[in-house]
Amino acid sequence: QVTLVESGGGLVQVGDSLRLSCVTSGVAFNRYTISWFRQAPGKEREFVAAIFRSGSTTYYADSVKGRFTMSRDNAKNTVYLQMNSLKPEDTAIYYCAADRTLILSSIRDSRLYDNWGQGTQVSVSS
Repeated sequence: QVTLVESGGGLVQVGDSLRLSCVTSGVAFNRYTISWFRQAPGKEREFVAAIFRSGSTTYYADSVKGRFTMSRDNAKNTVYLQMNSLKPEDTAIYYCAADRTLILSSIRDSRLYDNWGQGTQVSVSS
């Protein structure tokens, strides 16, 4: 059974940083794609970042490239999302997601993920 538990959200000001964590259980990192998505009020869930199975490449949405960094600690079964230079438009609930059946071209489609965490709120105040 796969479980994903996010933490680290909060209320910050423009330009601040936050680091989100997603503690996983039942996820073999070399077989699963692990991703971060976010959903702002009234908007659809959108892709933020992903690590595809055992690959060393991390994929980012254009809106966060250069500001956000996704990483993972295999020993702790945890993935992180370091968010720098936060903007008001980064305000959203951030979700961790995992799936082992995705092909690379599908990792940005939230509808294809089978496993989700409960989310953590990030609010950026101007």
